[in-house]
Amino acid sequence: MSCMSSSSQAKLHTAIISDLHLTDAEPSRPRVHPKSPLWKKFKTKQFFIDEALNGFLAEIEAKAAGQPIELILNGDIFDFDSVMAYPEDAIFPISWIETRRGLFPKEEKSIYKIKVILQEHKPFIDELSKFIKKGHTLVIIPGNHDVELAFDQVQSTFIDSLNLTELEKRRVRFVSWFYISNNDTLIEHGHQLDPYCLCENPMNPFLVDYNSVSVRLPFGNVACRYIMNGMGLFNPHVDKNYIMSLPDYLNFFFRYLIRTQPLIMWTWFWGSMATLFHVTLDRFSEIYKPKQDMETIVEKCAANSKSTPYMVRRLQELFVTPATQNPIMIAKELWLDRAFLMVAILGVVFLVTYQMKQFFGISLYWVFLPLLLCAPFFLFYARSIHSLVSVYKEPDEYVMSQQAEITGVNRIVYGHTHIARHEFYGSVEHLNSGSWSPGFTNVECTESVIRNNYIWISPSAETLERKAELCLFKSNHNDNKSHQNA
Repeated sequence: MSCMSSSSQAKLHTAIISDLHLTDAEPSRPRVHPKSPLWKKFKTKQFFIDEALNGFLAEIEAKAAGQPIELILNGDIFDFDSVMAYPEDAIFPISWIETRRGLFPKEEKSIYKIKVILQEHKPFIDELSKFIKKGHTLVIIPGNHDVELAFDQVQSTFIDSLNLTELEKRRVRFVSWFYISNNDTLIEHGHQLDPYCLCENPMNPFLVDYNSVSVRLPFGNVACRYIMNGMGLFNPHVDKNYIMSLPDYLNFFFRYLIRTQPLIMWTWFWGSMATLFHVTLDRFSEIYKPKQDMETIVEKCAANSKSTPYMVRRLQELFVTPATQNPIMIAKELWLDRAFLMVAILGVVFLVTYQMKQFFGISLYWVFLPLLLCAPFFLFYARSIHSLVSVYKEPDEYVMSQQAEITGVNRIVYGHTHIARHEFYGSVEHLNSGSWSPGFTNVECTESVIRNNYIWISPSAETLERKAELCLFKSNHNDNKSHQNA
């Protein structure tokens, strides 16, 4: 595919944003109250970004000067995993754990969650509707946090909320995991290159579970549900809020948790075990067999993404191996390896000491001696383990070169990392649209690390090719002042 087939193609304006993480407001669960004023403060309505997003739509319309715009929502627009609301009079069964950690990814429950999100963010949805009615197009690329968009009824619920005519609905497009704009730009969320967050088969992400269909969630999403949703003083939008050293964890505990959540270790342990059990069970679950044959599904994916079946298959080959295939890797990320090692050491030392007491009459206080001797070895092992979550968020030059060669583009746009970038790898231009999510480095939500970035691709006055810019939308809304300090 050529990078530019005609001069008319170069007139297309494209705007790309990602990682909005729109969800419900906290507190959201009936009968369950926050544990402290700081509990999920980042998720309260004061940090909703609807007004800023509406300003962003107005800004790109002004930039286009009356020309049509292709708006691409590049993944993690809707954060299904963080929705904690559930209906009091549900027509579907809700388990105890769902009332504490969020509804499972089954179609009827995913429909309920998208309705909650759309209602909470109605100002933005209304403005998005007006935007489409003016003749602009909308492309939605799922990320790892909105993989539940794979359900047809969830997509229909979103489209219905826009109140469009049948003709206007044709300007709304859902794709599987990537999209090619104007033959010159490949856009994908980027989670397919992250072993902790990839969807193993974006064209068929479903599992059969007791005669019902559910979405197979990536490991990172399951961990977010079982662990992060129950640890409300940790901000999931900034890695260093929950990936810390042992001293940092201890400092955080004594500063914030000892009075509000003293049993945090138990919350972490059973959440980690539930995560490990969930992802392991999914690997043994039956994969849903769609009515259409795989070739038809590939062709549909290619048509929606403006590519070819050949490109779909080749790009799929570049997916990384999921972390769920390596239980040891998962255990290390969840700190379960250190927990099991500590339990094993304590168990062995106690049993040996107890047996020696029976035969030699020694005091059980002697148990502390081998524990002290084992402590350096345990600490050495613990310090040798480093989280790989952030490692896989860096762009891979080889993968990008392969993607560019397969699709014939000269520009690749990712999201997912929450880090805005604009750089060149050889002949390939790489951009990342950053994030609009409420990322704060402190529990009080006064130190923001997030900037409202977007990518603007527009015709060049000098050449037939389009040029790309990494832009910053500056909002004057008081609720979003903290988002401007980065």
